Amino acid sequence: MLQGRSFLRVSDFSQAELRNLVDFALHLKDLKARGIPHPYLEGQNLALVFNKASTRTRAAFTVAASDLGANLEYFSTADMQLGTKESVADTARVLGRIFDGIGFRGAAQEDVDILAAEAGVPVWNALTDLAHPMQMVGDYMTLKEACGDLAGLKLVYVGDGRNNVANSLLLAGLILGVEVAIAAPESLQPNAQVRELADRLSETYGTPYQLTEDLHTAVKGADAIYTDVWVSMGEEDQLEERINLLQPYQVNAQVMAETGKDTIFMHCLPAYHNGESEKGRALVAKYGEAAFEVTDEVFQSEAGWHFQQAENRLHSTKAILAATNGHLFVPGV
Repeated sequence: MLQGRSFLRVSDFSQAELRNLVDFALHLKDLKARGIPHPYLEGQNLALVFNKASTRTRAAFTVAASDLGANLEYFSTADMQLGTKESVADTARVLGRIFDGIGFRGAAQEDVDILAAEAGVPVWNALTDLAHPMQMVGDYMTLKEACGDLAGLKLVYVGDGRNNVANSLLLAGLILGVEVAIAAPESLQPNAQVRELADRLSETYGTPYQLTEDLHTAVKGADAIYTDVWVSMGEEDQLEERINLLQPYQVNAQVMAETGKDTIFMHCLPAYHNGESEKGRALVAKYGEAAFEVTDEVFQSEAGWHFQQAENRLHSTKAILAATNGHLFVPGV
């Protein structure tokens, strides 16, 4: 039972619990496609506390709350004084008395942990610098849609292996029975704390994983290749260094062909694959390159599942909210 629990990191949950969330998300996607109402949070009020900008996460929460019958209030850094004039703990105690659940997106994992400890209602981690757990339910939901049963699949993450997405992909994969390989320069591989936890999960669930600098060996036999932007939010001053380090790790047609399989491409977005955005044009002007972590050829190809991933953020968010805070019932069919 997940009722009343917060969703802070994937390692807080068992294999059965994560698999059930993935399957519940697929079920909710089917209900929405058939126009069957599922107001599991009817009458509830939810708060979003976002200290970092978002497109997909905010959109997913907004529509998820509406579909589930809940009201949603959004707070940005301009709207509240989290950790500045008022402590995170005090803010948590206030919001927990007014709202039925709280979604948090910000830099510090400590902040979301304090919110969960003090609010008295479920708290959902919509991204910190350390982890991106809600993204994982949608990602592994997408992988299951594309490739079938998750057990025994191989997912290769290419790029900055220290970031929140790489950390969470690795740990969630180990729990779900998906072999995860991270191909990254040594300086951009997961830190010692993540590796230690990965070792424990690998032993517990019998799932292998790989950390390597050798991209071309890593991708062999991959069912999915996943990449992310080379510079995370707040690290923009390191862009030139990252480009030099990660250019050999660009996902292109050759890399996709080296898997030897009908491999899908995944990306949590936004992606720098052409020069059509303001940031993309600036990068072209400065570096003479339009594509960075993935070429436009791969991004626009039939192998790409990144827009399905983006849609699945809605269904997976609904699954997490309903499973942890909803009054579950079987909708009439």
